[in-house]
Amino acid sequence: MEEHIRTVVDFLNQWGWIPMLIVYVGVIVTILIENRNPTKTISWVLVIVFLPFLGLILYYLFGQKFSRVQKLKKINQEQASKLTREFKRLEPKMELSLQNIQERIGDFSRVYAYLKNERLSTPTLTNEVKLLVNGEEKFPIFLDDLEQAQHSIHLEYYIFDLDEIGKKVLDVLERKAEQGVRVRVIVDSFGSPKLVRSMRKNKTTKIEFQAFLPVTFSSLANSNYRNHRKIAVIDGKVCYIGGINISDRYINPNSFGLYWRDTSVRIVGSIGTMFQISFWNSWNQTDGESFSLDGGYLHTHFPQVERDTAVALASSDPGSIGPFNMEALLISIGEANRSIKLCSPYFIPTDQLATALKSAAAAGVEVELMIPSRGDSWIVQHASLSFLKPLLERGVKVYLYDKGFLHAKTSVIDGQIAYVGTMNLDIRSFYINYEVSAVISNEAFCLQLDQQFDLDKKDSILITLDEWSKRKTWKRGVDSVCRLLAPLL
Repeated sequence: MEEHIRTVVDFLNQWGWIPMLIVYVGVIVTILIENRNPTKTISWVLVIVFLPFLGLILYYLFGQKFSRVQKLKKINQEQASKLTREFKRLEPKMELSLQNIQERIGDFSRVYAYLKNERLSTPTLTNEVKLLVNGEEKFPIFLDDLEQAQHSIHLEYYIFDLDEIGKKVLDVLERKAEQGVRVRVIVDSFGSPKLVRSMRKNKTTKIEFQAFLPVTFSSLANSNYRNHRKIAVIDGKVCYIGGINISDRYINPNSFGLYWRDTSVRIVGSIGTMFQISFWNSWNQTDGESFSLDGGYLHTHFPQVERDTAVALASSDPGSIGPFNMEALLISIGEANRSIKLCSPYFIPTDQLATALKSAAAAGVEVELMIPSRGDSWIVQHASLSFLKPLLERGVKVYLYDKGFLHAKTSVIDGQIAYVGTMNLDIRSFYINYEVSAVISNEAFCLQLDQQFDLDKKDSILITLDEWSKRKTWKRGVDSVCRLLAPLL
């Protein structure tokens, strides 16, 4: 027996490189024939070549275009076909809304036309919006809205922790479900593992609960695709969207000892229909029992508002035919004449976004970007820093938020149009995650975002090109190495 084992070991030592070479060549050929972005292709080839074994594992977990993506594309096509008739029915009304929006904000209205033409969202006008800064502003109002629910509560969150605020929200949901309100909750299985385990054990709850893209050993490779959305729809008319998850971490002060700077928005009005459709699309991609939107979920009567606010939703996912969230933002950046103010916790821009920002700054637009001075991911933070020098050289003003962790995902352009949602300014948000943003046109709201940006600048460090060029060589080297992984992050 021992002699047989030695024979096998000797054979592997002498010839084992052959099957490994076949595996390596096969993986590299697979990467090449997938026709992915050239930069991403080169990055994966380098990872596989220079990180033996580990590179193959990383590629298996995060690199392959699994059949899941094809399935997601098929689901998107099926969902879109179901909505085509509704979009056609609403076509005259949407055209009137677009004319109204164009009269107010001129060429910025092109983004609403884009979202309509891509069948992503109808442009809506009868809305009221309220800016909510940090969890301490959001959660008291959010809990009260949940308590007032009469028909349905739909929540879709990346992180739903079982901490103090999480338990408060869960208690309200349980109570409302007992009262007959239809409560449906989707959480990302990777972002909310404790809640997923807890709800699976709870056999008495009346909450309809689903974990999105469950992570198991057999589906481990698909864990790369995450539902990063954070939305709530109450009775089809009260909606929340932004960067704030359901967790104590987002409320200041907190036990983590870290000031958390984030943004959410409460919207009441006709955009609730698009929020419901967005949730319905996500629900249909889980194992949850399907439901008809005609069952009272689409609110149709809204009170008159003092000043109409244009709102539409920009959404994208791994099955999208294009990076819709990024494209919607690029349309507005291209129309900017005065100012562009962007907040993002992670900044790994595509070439298109980086070029748009540099071109705008070079054309005389005041372009300001705010990112954290200290990120929650060492590699991503250093990769982000590597992208700053070319922006500074073209006149973009870059601020490093230093009071705590900046997690807000907002953009405001010319004080005319704003984006608040779940999308980071990185490749993952543009192409891999499930993301959604509210596109809002309201001068008062945009002014609030502008003012908040200016307040945050007081807690930030303005980078100058001269200072940045003098950074220690080893720091710049670390940034550059991490940047090699940027297309993979």
